[in-house]
Amino acid sequence: TGINLTLRLLLRSPFVVFGAMIMAFTVDARSALVFVCVIPLLFLAVMGIMIISAPLYRKAQERLDRLTAATRENLSGVRVIRAFGREEQEVADFRDKNERLTALNRFVGRISALTNPLTVCLVNLATVILIHTGAVRVDAGLLSQGQVVALYNYMAQILVELVKMANLIINVTRAVACANRLEGVFALPDEENGEQKVAFPAGVPAVSFRDVSLTYRDAGGEALSHITFDAMPGETIGIIGGTGSGKSSLVQLIPAFYEATEGQVLVGGADVRTLSKRELRQAVGYVPQRSVLFRGTIRDNLCWGNPDAGEEDLHKALACAQAQEIVAARPEGLDAEVEQQGRNFSGGQKQRLCIARALVRGADILILDDSASALDYATDAALRKSLAALSPKPTVFVVSQRAASVMHADRIIVLEDGRAVGIGTHETLLSECPVYREIYESQFKKEATA
Repeated sequence: TGINLTLRLLLRSPFVVFGAMIMAFTVDARSALVFVCVIPLLFLAVMGIMIISAPLYRKAQERLDRLTAATRENLSGVRVIRAFGREEQEVADFRDKNERLTALNRFVGRISALTNPLTVCLVNLATVILIHTGAVRVDAGLLSQGQVVALYNYMAQILVELVKMANLIINVTRAVACANRLEGVFALPDEENGEQKVAFPAGVPAVSFRDVSLTYRDAGGEALSHITFDAMPGETIGIIGGTGSGKSSLVQLIPAFYEATEGQVLVGGADVRTLSKRELRQAVGYVPQRSVLFRGTIRDNLCWGNPDAGEEDLHKALACAQAQEIVAARPEGLDAEVEQQGRNFSGGQKQRLCIARALVRGADILILDDSASALDYATDAALRKSLAALSPKPTVFVVSQRAASVMHADRIIVLEDGRAVGIGTHETLLSECPVYREIYESQFKKEATA
C-alpha cells in the first residue's frame, strides 16, 4: 500500500504544491510570500508527526507479532492447553496482549490523526491572511479581484494536495515500519553455493569429518568439538548420546544446513562448501526428528522425494519403510487425503511415511534423525532389516537414543557434550566406552525388569 500510494501521490503532489507557489509569484510576488511562509510550516508539522509516529508503528508491529505468535501456538497446541486446563489463562493472556496492542494503536492513531486537521488549519489560516492581504492590495489598486481569486485557487490546490500528502505520510510511516522489519530478513547473508558436482568415487569415504567443530551464533559454547570419522559407501553409522549431546547438529552438517566453524565436512571426498547445494541435497535423503507431512495426498507427499517416481517406486519405498499397511488400509490408496500437518495420521504412521518419502529419492546418503522414536521395537527392527537389504545400499546415518536402534550398525559414534567419546562396534563400545555401556545397561535392564 505504501509503495502504491507513493507512486500515485508522492510523484505528483510536490509538483502541484511547488508549481502553485511558483504560479502565485507570477501573479503577485508580495502576496505569494504567504505561500513561502506556510509551506515550511506544513513541512515541519508533517515531519514532526512522522518522526513521533514511526517508532510507535514499529512497536505496534512487534506487539502484533507477539499476538499472532500466541494465537498460532494456541491453535497448534490446543490439545495440550485443554489437557492442562489452561484455557482461561490463555484467554486472559490473549486479552491482555490484544488490549496492549489496541491501546498502542489508538495512541499512535490519535497522533497520526492530527495530520489532517493540522494541515487544513494551517492552509486555511494562510488563506485568511492571503485574502486579507489581497483585499488591501485590491483597495490600493495594486491587484485586481481576479488575481486574488487566482491566488486563492492556487492555495486551494495546495490544500487538496496536502490533505492527500497527509494521508500518504500516515501510510508511508506504517510502511517504513514494516519495511525495516523485512529488511532484517533480506539482510541475512545468502547461503554459499559451490559449483562442484557431487560424485562418489570408488574407495573414497561417502562422508568424512575432519576435526569438525560447530558453534551456533550467540551460543555459550561449542555444539560439536573436534569430531573425526569416515563413513564408507553402504555403511550404517549409528549416532547415540544423551539429550543435547549434538546428535542432530552432527548429521545436519552433512547436507550443509549449517557450516562447520572449524574443520572440514567432506561428501564424496569434496568439501561441502565447494559443492552445489542443490546437488548435495539431491544426494541426501533426510528424515527430521519432527515428522512433517503436507496437505494433499499420500502420493503428493511421497513425490516430494522424487517428482518423477512411478507407482512401483512409491510402493517399494513404502514397503521398505513398513508403511504399506497405512496405504492398504485406505480405500483411496496412494490418493488418500493428508490433512494439514498430517493430523489424520498417528505419530508412528507419520514417521514411516516420512521415511518412505526420503527413500523415494533413492539418495546415496540416508539420514534418519531420531525418526523412528514413535515406532515399536518390532517395526523398528523390520525397518532396519529392510534398509540393510536395499540395493544399491545407501550410506545410512541412524540417530537415536535407543541402543537397540544402533547396536547393529557397522560403527557407532557415542556423543557426550558435543564430543565423540567413543567410535566403534557395539561389542567394542560395551567393553571400552563407559558412556555407551551406561546407556545400554540403563535401557536393557529396564526392559528386563519390565
